[in-house]
Amino acid sequence: QVRLVESGGGLVQVGGSLRLSCAASGSIFRINSMGWYRQAPGKQRELVADISIVGSTNYLNSVKGRFTASRDNAQNTVYLQMDRLKPEDTAVYYCNARGTTTRIASFDSWGPGTQVTVSS
Repeated sequence: QVRLVESGGGLVQVGGSLRLSCAASGSIFRINSMGWYRQAPGKQRELVADISIVGSTNYLNSVKGRFTASRDNAQNTVYLQMDRLKPEDTAVYYCNARGTTTRIASFDSWGPGTQVTVSS
């Protein structure tokens, strides 16, 4: 079983910054991909950014140039640096990790989510 714990959400003004963190723990052999999704009220969950084990990243078009994903493989942790925040970035942000457990079984785990609110 793999558990994810997010931190770093909160309330920020337009143009401000926040840094989200997500730490994975449990029976982890390897995490292939770690990423961040978000879901705003009345909208579907969408991929914000993900990062592979070798550091390749993929971003939602609307956050390119403002958000930066990074990860610490030794600590099984992924970060999302969010700069120049906009009101439309307001959502619950969820951490996701996909990989293999020590029992050589695949996992696809989610964190409970952290609220990010950008006020204008």
